[in-house]
Amino acid sequence: MQTDKDSPEHWVDEHGSALYRYALIRLRDEHKAEELVQETFLAALQARERFAGGSSMRTWLIGILKHKILDQFRHEAREVVLDNPEPGGDDYDGLVEESFLADGHWSAMISDWGNPEEALEKGQFWAILQYCLDRLPKRLARLFMLRELLEEGTEDICKDLAITPTNVWTMLYRARLGLRQCLDKNWVGEARGS
Repeated sequence: MQTDKDSPEHWVDEHGSALYRYALIRLRDEHKAEELVQETFLAALQARERFAGGSSMRTWLIGILKHKILDQFRHEAREVVLDNPEPGGDDYDGLVEESFLADGHWSAMISDWGNPEEALEKGQFWAILQYCLDRLPKRLARLFMLRELLEEGTEDICKDLAITPTNVWTMLYRARLGLRQCLDKNWVGEARGS
């Protein structure tokens, strides 16, 4: 059942900030995030008769936004020149040596990361994750977001980015390794010092 708060006149006030944050963490671009949120509201307005009420209004709007973000990633993937790697994209030898001990174990223990639930509640984790994603090569960050945040399947990612499944797993490994190192320096280090 639709409440007064669910009427289109209240969508921006009730859901605009949440949709914008959702888009910004995934797109890492304020202007694109704003544009896709506007497109989401327009698409929802055009399709509001089809909203059956099986979920909350915000969940429905986020579902529309998720599809808009995926379309944006697909559009950008078609425009990227795939033959030219991004600067610094393949320099992981030093990163591997820094991240692991001689016996193959991680150099920093996950238990040293402090209380992640508390940091997440304070919003620190998402801000630091965004910071770390911004430091990854663009293609690695996009792949990580598609797989881990938007939960896209390998087959869809391969189609969207025009890469093989082996490339997906290699690039995902590199993205995770880069994020791990960045989180160790910027989140774990903060947790240890406080």
